[in-house]
Amino acid sequence: MISPQSKAVNGYLLNRAVLVLNSNYAPMTVCTAKRAICLQVLRRIDVIEKYDEKIHSPSISFNLPSVIKIRDYIRHNDMAVEISRKNILIRDDHSCQYCGTKMTSHLTVDHVLPRFRGGKDIWENLVTACKPCNQKKGNRTPDEANMPLDHQPKRPNRIHYFQRFVKDLQVDWRPYLFMEPLS
Repeated sequence: MISPQSKAVNGYLLNRAVLVLNSNYAPMTVCTAKRAICLQVLRRIDVIEKYDEKIHSPSISFNLPSVIKIRDYIRHNDMAVEISRKNILIRDDHSCQYCGTKMTSHLTVDHVLPRFRGGKDIWENLVTACKPCNQKKGNRTPDEANMPLDHQPKRPNRIHYFQRFVKDLQVDWRPYLFMEPLS
């Protein structure tokens, strides 16, 4: 019988992030360890890097995958990141682009060029702003409001998006995301 504590540990481990590479080693996406293990059992991937932990079932023990490579090439050359509030917050590092205040909540998405003046919902026109800065700027441009942006908004690509996942546990990802040379 598997103890409740063991189930909780396995559940936590199964949600660990795994970098998915195409067969040509190009980064494609991030999935859960549970999905990666399913693909491993189906023999659709090769495990390139592993976490230190193992996952156990009554009959099998698996090394927890960290980086996997799909065996059959998938035509996937879209490096664009979908525009969404969540992804804008990630790009701007959860900080107000006018005053630099870092927050985990109470941030708004501001149009650099206001919508009523033709501003579009595109990466280059959307930034995170705290409520006081957003209200102070109002329906003006940053220049008109004398509120310069900390960073000019740019369209991120998937490599930059994946690099944000790299924490202490994901150091093995660094060479595959062009953060250091392959050894």
